[in-house]
Amino acid sequence: MYLSSQGLQWGFLAILLIFGVSLSLASAERPMRRSLVFPMETDNSYVELVPQKGLDMGAFTLCMRVATELAKDNREIILFAYRTMSYDELNVWREADSKYSLYLSGDGVLFHLPELNTFQTHLCLTWDSKSGMAAFYVDGKRSVRKVYKPGHKVQKGGKVILGQDPDSFLKDFDSKQSFVGEITDVNMWDYVLSDGMIEALHVGKRMPRGNIFDWETIELIVNGNVKVITEEL
Repeated sequence: MYLSSQGLQWGFLAILLIFGVSLSLASAERPMRRSLVFPMETDNSYVELVPQKGLDMGAFTLCMRVATELAKDNREIILFAYRTMSYDELNVWREADSKYSLYLSGDGVLFHLPELNTFQTHLCLTWDSKSGMAAFYVDGKRSVRKVYKPGHKVQKGGKVILGQDPDSFLKDFDSKQSFVGEITDVNMWDYVLSDGMIEALHVGKRMPRGNIFDWETIELIVNGNVKVITEEL
C-alpha cells in the first residue's frame, strides 16, 4: 500500500498527539504527597484538619510521619490535638521527660519510645474501648500494650489541629508546646488496624485509606506561618 508524504506527515502528527495526551494523563495520575512544615516556635501557627466524618469513636488508629529536632531538648511537643468546647478529647504528646503520651478527656497513659529526630519517623497509635488496649507503633514496630480507659468513648463536635495545643476552643496556645518540624501522611480510622497493616503502611504500601482522615484528600485550613509542600511520590 502506498502512502503519500502528506499522509505520512498526518500519521506522524497523530502519533505525537496520542503520545502527548498519554503523557499528560500519566502525569495527572501520579500520586502526590503534601507535607506541612512548621518552621519556628509560635503561639498562632497551626493547621486544622477537616474530618470526613465525626470523631464519635470507641476505637481508632492514628498514623503520621513526623520529623523534628525539638526532641533533643527537654520540652513538651504537641503531635496531635482534638479539642471540643469542654475537653481535650484526644491529644498525643512528646512529654518534657521524653515519654510519649495519649490523653482522652483526662489523665493520660505514658510510653517509653525511640526518640523522634530529624529523619522521618512513621508513628502510629491504636486504642480500643472494649479492651482498653492502647499501643504506639514506631516505624512498624509495636510498643508494649497498656490498658487505658476501657468503656470510654471519644465525643464528636470538636476541632482537630496540628501544631498547637488549645487550652480552650482553638485559642490559648503556648509557643513552648508548639510543634516545629515536618508532618505528613496523617491518616485516621475509627477501628484498630492489625500489626501487619501498620507495618505495610510504614513501608509505603497502599492500604485502605483512613475513613476519618485520608491524607490524599483531606481538607486543610492553614493558619499562620505553616508551609504546605506538594511533591510527586
